[in-house]
Amino acid sequence: MSLPTTAHSVLVALAEGGEHGGNHNSLNPAVTGGGALVVLLLLLWITTRFNRDR
Repeated sequence: MSLPTTAHSVLVALAEGGEHGGNHNSLNPAVTGGGALVVLLLLLWITTRFNRDR
């Protein structure tokens, strides 16, 4: 097998397996976004506690 033939077969196999959109079953966008929002609000609150001179 030559390198272009091997690369072609690998790319075809990857393309066929990518029909699911790349999303994992356990990733819920609402939970991920809500968790990120909570973390960012917590960091904002911590930052404002350390910056009391303003």
